Amino acid sequence: MKWLWIPIGCAALVVPVLVLAGQGRGFDGVVGSIESQYHTRATCIPLMGVVSLVARGATQGGVGDLHVAEFEHFSGPMDGDAMNTMVEKKLGHGWERMVRESSRNGKQLTLIFSRPDGGRMGLFIVDFDGHGLDVVQVSVDPDHLNDTIWRYKHHHRESD
Repeated sequence: MKWLWIPIGCAALVVPVLVLAGQGRGFDGVVGSIESQYHTRATCIPLMGVVSLVARGATQGGVGDLHVAEFEHFSGPMDGDAMNTMVEKKLGHGWERMVRESSRNGKQLTLIFSRPDGGRMGLFIVDFDGHGLDVVQVSVDPDHLNDTIWRYKHHHRESD
């Protein structure tokens, strides 16, 4: 009977390690690191899966796999270099930073990362405005997005 407890005990120790290891990367990894480093909690957006599904339907597949974390009352200056390094580390392989815009006083920061996602493009955005921090991950169809932008672009006639 006592030999039965050894595999059960090992399994009980391994499962939490595997769960925590899986949460260390990607969107959840970035959000978890922000929560830990800045001692704050992200606001949970109820029914985010439904919102993502509606976004996919409303854009005819142009936008999908939407994840959003909002940190309200996120104040104080932010070290843009430290945030950029942390996001790069937590996102992992394949993500490249496209945009980094920050103010000198640390009160504003925008980071935009992208990566190929099959025939789609993954976007990861961190936006700090001095009062709140938003983290968004989304998958977009670049061809569909380009068609949509072209449809709403103002076409000017050349004057004769």
